[in-house]
Amino acid sequence: MADRTALEDEDVDIGGKADRAVVRDALGVGVAVGLSGFAFGVTSAGSGLTLLQTCALSLLVFTGASQFALVGALAAGGGPFTAAAGALFLGVRNAFYGLRLSQLLALPRAVRPFAAQWVIDETAAVALAQPTRRAARLGFVVTGLTLYLLWNLTTLLGALGAEAIGDTDAWGLDAAGPAVFLALLAPMLKTGTERAVAGLAVLLGLGLLPVLPAGVPVLLAALAAPAVLWADGRRRGRGDAR
Repeated sequence: MADRTALEDEDVDIGGKADRAVVRDALGVGVAVGLSGFAFGVTSAGSGLTLLQTCALSLLVFTGASQFALVGALAAGGGPFTAAAGALFLGVRNAFYGLRLSQLLALPRAVRPFAAQWVIDETAAVALAQPTRRAARLGFVVTGLTLYLLWNLTTLLGALGAEAIGDTDAWGLDAAGPAVFLALLAPMLKTGTERAVAGLAVLLGLGLLPVLPAGVPVLLAALAAPAVLWADGRRRGRGDAR
């Protein structure tokens, strides 16, 4: 009996350490990325959106890349439909995360609509890195809650700060959004194919920017992915044929 009790205590201790490790990692991701909401608040207010509109985007959309794409296109003179289309295109990836996470987390049906709001790059990365369903759920919830609260708080502070300082272009804060976006994107480019897609997308976006309306180059830059994948498939096919 004593041996069984000792083993149970050891299992609890191990489980507690594992939970603390998941929470620590999730908090690290949530805090690091959540602070970027300040840059979005500044960028959005500098693009002409009101404080209410800026905060509503973070509360309702809550996907950083899409938010930056939307306000960036509006700031460049793009129409609302073009800007929204670019943001929607970037947000489609979250649907694929949701398909994988729905199987991994297996949340109750009543909870899923609320959990869907937190399906983003960071929560998916933390959840998918866990060895068990329990750890995945814990990582998803802690990352999502931390990031959602901090992102919205810093968005508010950034928008208020932008209104206080006036012309954000004079301070160079118009570059904050693209800089943060690149900082988030760069660590994800781990393979040669991914880097090739990113490089070609940059070339398409910058090359088409002078000749097409604002927002359209972003949409056409998406053609980089199928082009690189097609070229990669052709190269592999030739290699197999040899």
